[in-house]
Amino acid sequence: MRVLTRLLRWAVGGSLALGALAGVAVIYVLQVYGRDLPDYRQLANYAPAIVSRLHAGDGRLLVEYAQEKRVLVPISAMPRNLTEAFISAEDKNFYHHFGIDPISILGASVSNVGRLMRGNTRFLGASTITQQVAKNFLLTNERTLPRKIKEAILSLRIERTYGKDKILELYLNEIYLGRGSYGVAAAALNYFDKSLTELTLAEAAFLAGLPQAPSRYDPVGNAAAARARRDYVIDRMEIDGKIDAASAAEARAQPIEVRRRGATEFVSADYFADEARRRLVAAFGEDVLYRGGLSVRTTLDARIQAITDKALRDGLSAYDRSQGWRGALGRIDLAEAGDAWPETLAKLDLGFSLGGWRRAIVLETAAAGVRLGFDDGTEATMSAEAMAWAGQPREILSVGDIVVVEPATGAEGSVSYSLRQEPEVEGAVVALDPHTGRVFALTGGFSFQRSSFNRATQAKRQPGSSFKPFVYLAALEHGYTPSSIVLDAPLVIDQGPGLPLWRPDNYTTRFYGPTTLRVGVERSRNVMTVRLAQELGMERVVDVARRFGIAGGLGTNLAAALGSNEVDLLSLTAAYGELVNGGKRIEPTLFDRLQDRFGRTIAIGEQRATCPSCQVAAYDGGQPPALPDPRAQIEDPRIAYQMVNILTGVVERGTGRAAAGLGVPMGGKTGTSNDVKDAWFVGFTPDLVLGVFVGYDQPRPMGDHQGGATLAAPIFVEAMEGILKDTKPVPFRVPPGVQLVRVDAETGGLPNADTQSVILEAFLPGTQPARNAVTAARPSDSEGYGSASSRRAGSRPAVSSGGLY
Repeated sequence: MRVLTRLLRWAVGGSLALGALAGVAVIYVLQVYGRDLPDYRQLANYAPAIVSRLHAGDGRLLVEYAQEKRVLVPISAMPRNLTEAFISAEDKNFYHHFGIDPISILGASVSNVGRLMRGNTRFLGASTITQQVAKNFLLTNERTLPRKIKEAILSLRIERTYGKDKILELYLNEIYLGRGSYGVAAAALNYFDKSLTELTLAEAAFLAGLPQAPSRYDPVGNAAAARARRDYVIDRMEIDGKIDAASAAEARAQPIEVRRRGATEFVSADYFADEARRRLVAAFGEDVLYRGGLSVRTTLDARIQAITDKALRDGLSAYDRSQGWRGALGRIDLAEAGDAWPETLAKLDLGFSLGGWRRAIVLETAAAGVRLGFDDGTEATMSAEAMAWAGQPREILSVGDIVVVEPATGAEGSVSYSLRQEPEVEGAVVALDPHTGRVFALTGGFSFQRSSFNRATQAKRQPGSSFKPFVYLAALEHGYTPSSIVLDAPLVIDQGPGLPLWRPDNYTTRFYGPTTLRVGVERSRNVMTVRLAQELGMERVVDVARRFGIAGGLGTNLAAALGSNEVDLLSLTAAYGELVNGGKRIEPTLFDRLQDRFGRTIAIGEQRATCPSCQVAAYDGGQPPALPDPRAQIEDPRIAYQMVNILTGVVERGTGRAAAGLGVPMGGKTGTSNDVKDAWFVGFTPDLVLGVFVGYDQPRPMGDHQGGATLAAPIFVEAMEGILKDTKPVPFRVPPGVQLVRVDAETGGLPNADTQSVILEAFLPGTQPARNAVTAARPSDSEGYGSASSRRAGSRPAVSSGGLY
């Protein structure tokens, strides 16, 4: 008994000593490794990187931006079979331990000793879900003892601060599960094209088996390993009492069927999306865009975008064909490729997006045409007429040549093909709402795949005559009327010491004598415009341009009156919109609403003032409330309407006659820079403005008899025809204080027996022409007009009252 008592005392004493040593060791570890640890309390504000999505105006998806494609889901929305599968697979005692699991650690230690004795250095881990949260959020992935100690300390602190459900929610939303899937919701979509609530038990068990090694258990390349791992999770769930034997057997019997995510209906608008991206990054930073989970409703109208895209491609391609055939895009040796030529053709990167075109290989040539093969293995014929612009079939093409063709469906459903080629010329189109500045469509080039440079917003080019309306607007502001007379005669400008004399000329190289302001705009008379700018002073023109946002690089030299400054298409289109809306400033916007990850609105594109008087229970029969208009007034609405009315004449009788066939109230202006290096057309209806630019990226002449009327206007017409289809015409809105008077369209005077064309001209009260007022001569009477003196520089045009309304 004395021996047993002594032994018992030694055992107790030793245990106490060991306990004390262990306590000291724990205190030491906590003191050494518990210092300078990351702040675990930041988990309370967990905001993981999630996808930002941009949507078109109709709600369809435009583009996604993300560093990690994740869908954040609260634990309350996760099905029970999913959470229990992960707990059984990763941490069966999750709801019972205090952050670390001593029992699991002991079991893993014993197993690892046996593995080490057998020479296996791949040890089993015993990390709890809490420890994995600590590692994934707060620590690195290094496999060292200090990191494991820090992980354990943080796990204890996390467990004291957060509930189990919160910790599990953090884990299941953060964990990487392969195939670019961050979190269980993204994984369910990427593996099974399902939401979490649609997952079967077998599918949930498969996902729960992935954290250990996502690539090793991917069922596409490792079907047997994936199934074995899934069945292990099912077994663990059965052992843990989470499912019964029958459910387990049924789940194990199911195959793992990976399904591609269903094709999301995207709206194709690469240039618009990229411009939106650049603006969002400038406003919020890249981190917010790529990690912040923004939900952005853009102003994009998918129908208008598709129409303008096609119109631009058609117009650029049509001009390029007029420049001649440049040869096939490449060649495939049919003898070498054999029957695999469709696969070879399909893999060929042409360097530009096809749009509605198709790639093809020439299988046979003949005088009557060629036989084509497509990348899906089908074949078709293309007639000689369909490639006549390029030359004779046998002269321009050989067997094995790679080309692009455009299909066209006939009345009876038959499909014919026409030869096309990638155009060298570039261009841009912008469509916007003149009242709000909402951009409906924006295309910055022939193909975003070929070049991401946005010619609608990033290219600064000379607007040419499309700038002239703002010169004439300055004249209207300073007392001129649409019927005022300006001399169209030879003019010599002294440009200063050391510079040659400048003799501006008209496009026709002729002069037409005394001419009205209206006709000067309609016929785009250069000399008239320069003389008018000289009389006004370029300072007044610059002031107008500055107010309309197109004064960049604009000097006071008279050549600037002809559009020698540089402007981007979006700004010029918006400036025309400010004419249409009655002289109200608009800021082109690509966004209707921006929301953060929590659905809170953080920005609205169109700013509207509140209307307290509108908040009434019922209409009392009195005057309707006046809606506040926060837009700045940059022009007298009457003068803005005068210019709009003049610009409708450009379409009806002037350089924009190509658009007259659309048969709707419409105005616009062509523009061509020196040597035809830039071609423009900006046109409008009462509720839509559409701008078009065409030119080479490295400016070079586009040829004789080319320009805004022949290059840009046809694109405008095709686009507007599609946009306005099945819509009712709307007249231009006439502001108060404008008097519409019937005048001779050519002379600006009141009509008489010789008048050939009568129009309604817009005048400010008291400025309409009198019966005996001096009027311009008809153009046919003054062709070849020589020199003559114009009105005294700086004087106001004579006006008189009276006339027929």
